[in-house]
Amino acid sequence: MGFKQGGGGMGNMNQMLKQAQKMQENMMKAKEELESQSIQASSGGGMVEVVVSGKMEVLELKIKPEAIDPDDAELLEDMIKAAVNQGIRNAQAMVENGMTKATGGFNIPGLF
Repeated sequence: MGFKQGGGGMGNMNQMLKQAQKMQENMMKAKEELESQSIQASSGGGMVEVVVSGKMEVLELKIKPEAIDPDDAELLEDMIKAAVNQGIRNAQAMVENGMTKATGGFNIPGLF
């Protein structure tokens, strides 16, 4: 009596490899798309606005002239930091949400 291999072993492995490759392609495409997108944030009631890319780079920084008070540079500095930090958080959330969609909710540690 010889050993008889089950019918699904190799076929299942090939199918899993194809699915993993497709997921990797989807992730790379999503990453490229997300890195080309940008998101805006502001602080001080719109006195400071920042645009951050999906690569976490500041693309634009706008300061309304009335926000510039030579006697209170610290307030302007705080508004700039707040806007930039919020912009980065918004961009990170955008990327994480986009990658979650690309992976179908499959959590891959260290991906983002």
